[in-house]
Amino acid sequence: MISRLFTVLLFVTSITFSQNYIPLDTINWDINAKSYIIENFKGKDAIYIQGGAITLKDKTFLNGTIEFDVFLKEEQAFPGVYFRGTKDFDSEQWFMRPHLSGKPDANQAAPATKGITPWQLYFGEKYSFPYKYKFDDWTHVKLVVNNDKAQVFLDGTETPNLSWNLFHTPQEGVVAFRGGRFTGLHLANIKIAPNETNLKNFTPKTRKPIENLVSKWKISDKFKEKELENVSSLKSIINARKWNHEIVVEEGIAANISRKLKRYDGKPGNTVFAKIEIDSDQPQIKLFEFGYSDRVVVILNGQPIYKGTNKWRSRDYRYLGTVGLFDAVYLPLKKGKNTLLMAVSEDFGGWLITGRFNNNSQLKIN
Repeated sequence: MISRLFTVLLFVTSITFSQNYIPLDTINWDINAKSYIIENFKGKDAIYIQGGAITLKDKTFLNGTIEFDVFLKEEQAFPGVYFRGTKDFDSEQWFMRPHLSGKPDANQAAPATKGITPWQLYFGEKYSFPYKYKFDDWTHVKLVVNNDKAQVFLDGTETPNLSWNLFHTPQEGVVAFRGGRFTGLHLANIKIAPNETNLKNFTPKTRKPIENLVSKWKISDKFKEKELENVSSLKSIINARKWNHEIVVEEGIAANISRKLKRYDGKPGNTVFAKIEIDSDQPQIKLFEFGYSDRVVVILNGQPIYKGTNKWRSRDYRYLGTVGLFDAVYLPLKKGKNTLLMAVSEDFGGWLITGRFNNNSQLKIN
């Protein structure tokens, strides 16, 4: 979906709209949707979009206020705004989950990182808040962006519902709205004011980091997950890899593979190796706790020793697949250098890896 949002990236001028609503027409918007209608709906000039998005034409956004009205339906959908969108499919975003009205994750602030929205990493009260949505009237959304900070205000509240630190280095990019899915949604009164950047009581929530995590991982190039099915070819798969990237832990929780590699680039492959090297003072067995998204094969010194799945709804219909230290394996380490590979495969929701030794005495991690 993200790749469809920003297919037209015409960075011509910065946004000049200030006080007036942006007309909902094909002059001002690129409309990429299964269907759309421009109509008067519930007293407002609106656009109905189904299964797609609208992207503001020929304008870029860096800082300012974005406002819009949305008429929500009580069903699974993710209406929201995407801003500072780039050609690499990076963006900042905030969207709603109307089907989770009143629940702690009724909405979400998260980045798009090379086309993937890692909500399985950015979760909890730091990036969402409970809210009872209306399904018989318009909901007003006001988003204020100032350099590396953002706030959202719903339905005219003077107090921000959520304040958070943005995820990417600030740079101008496109603005898009989406979330209609199968039955569609209506948007109205879209207004962008680049000079209105005042934040109110900016007090973002904090999150306790996980202690003693492996701080960085070396990352291989992509390959097809199904190649791992033939264990006899594992050595050749490993030897064929290139190791040009390194990722670091974010949020004190996990490292985001999408920071370096693009999952959806038209090239085959949904899997990489995340690697650490372990120097052990002696032969010993050490417990390694880890988390991942969406699937993993653990390989120690060339031998597969564990396979698991942590994807959305993989364990029950409510399972989110968020990342934490929910799995563990006992590693039979030899004296000297040991190579630990985590073959991590991704569908959606975050391409992630994390881990730690519960006791790292007599070890050195490279």
